[in-house]
Amino acid sequence: MKHFNLFYVLEKSLKHCISAVGCTVVVCLLIFCRILNSNSLTTVRDDAFSGLPYLEYLFIESNKLETTSKYAFRGLRDLTHLDVPVTENTTVISLPRDLFIDLDSLIELDLRRNAFECDCRAKWLMTWLKNTNATVSDVVFAGPEDMKGKRLNDMTSLQNECVSTDFILHQSVASESLSVDTFSYKNDVYVAISAPSTESCMIFQWDHIEMNFRTYDNITGQSIVGCKSVIIENEVFVIVAQLFGGSHIYKFDDDQSRFNKFQDIEVSKISKPNDIEAFQIGSDWFFVIADSSKAGLSTLYKWNDNGFYSYQSLHQWYRDTDVEFLDLDGKAHLILASRSQVPVIYQWSRSNQKFILQGENPNMEDVVVVKHFRIKEELYLAMTRYIGDSKVLRWGTKQFAEIQALPSRGSMILQPFSFKERYCLALGSDYTFSQIYLWDEDNKIFDRFKEVYIQAPRSFTVVSTDRRDFIFSSSFKGNTQIFEHIIIDLSL
Repeated sequence: MKHFNLFYVLEKSLKHCISAVGCTVVVCLLIFCRILNSNSLTTVRDDAFSGLPYLEYLFIESNKLETTSKYAFRGLRDLTHLDVPVTENTTVISLPRDLFIDLDSLIELDLRRNAFECDCRAKWLMTWLKNTNATVSDVVFAGPEDMKGKRLNDMTSLQNECVSTDFILHQSVASESLSVDTFSYKNDVYVAISAPSTESCMIFQWDHIEMNFRTYDNITGQSIVGCKSVIIENEVFVIVAQLFGGSHIYKFDDDQSRFNKFQDIEVSKISKPNDIEAFQIGSDWFFVIADSSKAGLSTLYKWNDNGFYSYQSLHQWYRDTDVEFLDLDGKAHLILASRSQVPVIYQWSRSNQKFILQGENPNMEDVVVVKHFRIKEELYLAMTRYIGDSKVLRWGTKQFAEIQALPSRGSMILQPFSFKERYCLALGSDYTFSQIYLWDEDNKIFDRFKEVYIQAPRSFTVVSTDRRDFIFSSSFKGNTQIFEHIIIDLSL
């Protein structure tokens, strides 16, 4: 009878503990009990068992639990057995993150008949199940319909379902710009921004202390439309393309910590530069400038240890707007885009040591920019069109085939980029919001994800430093915007 009275008193006390916050019941002699069975308890609140540090067995069977507070079992470090099954007609529940974090001595956990939703709220429990030494009953999903009846114990990951991404404004540069390029030198990260309105190529450096991009140098000129960096044998060069006064190459001077003019580019070859692409074939360095003038000569330049010299003229008379270098089936290729005809493809000839015209992309008129990217070894092209739909193409055995059309109005850039195996496309617009798309691995297409407002964007460039990822968005009519890419854990 004494045992009965003890359990009776304790049962009443614990019922009160669970229904009121801050209640303390001191029962040091209790080692084993099963006193909360077959009640109508719906909620276990924080510190419900405060004052029972030696409790080893806790049974809450046949109740109607719907919610459990995060710190409900706080302080129960000696608890070895916990049974929390519910009645089958109880509302579907989820358990708060790290509910069992204090249960260091737990040997057995019974969660039978609990009805969990298979969503991000279950991610922490899945991780805990894989790391705990306790024996745990089957945790079965009640929904959604395609997951009904499946065991959480069998799940390998909810990572893809429970992680999202976002872009937040980190910094703004008070200048319009046309292009952004990044390079690393002596463990520091730099960014070169072409700003025709201020007639400069602005060089920024990442400040590891202030955690911002700060001005490092400023290359001045006349209507600068492109800045492109090249690092050859630990020497940094910046190719500066100008609409007036000729284009030039600058070299970084370590002693002066600034860029000095190194070489002029022939005015007769380049009169209206529109894009610069730098690349390496074997041990040789090249860059090519796409010329958009009526009598333009898009020109390839080659490094000869003393400087760059004109090496080959390409695609004459077509007003080229963009050039893209890519490796296609192990061979170097160039794609030249021109609004006066469809994009053309050149292939590097090892025997001639020249680029040879190979073919074209049919049915792709009015392409202003071409960018290539890879997703799990598959090669794709992003083709920007100012009027009509911009296109995504995938390389097959012999040619590129369209896989997706993205409605674009006044777009001058469709830029692919990726962070931690999350593949994105940024589609700029001169008339409305720019769009960011995310790759859908199941359907093999890009889904619209987020709108960002940038005035007349001309480029989106990834810059990574100090384990942080940024997107520089140039603007033809407004400030250059720097967005930080962040990962959001939806299970929190």
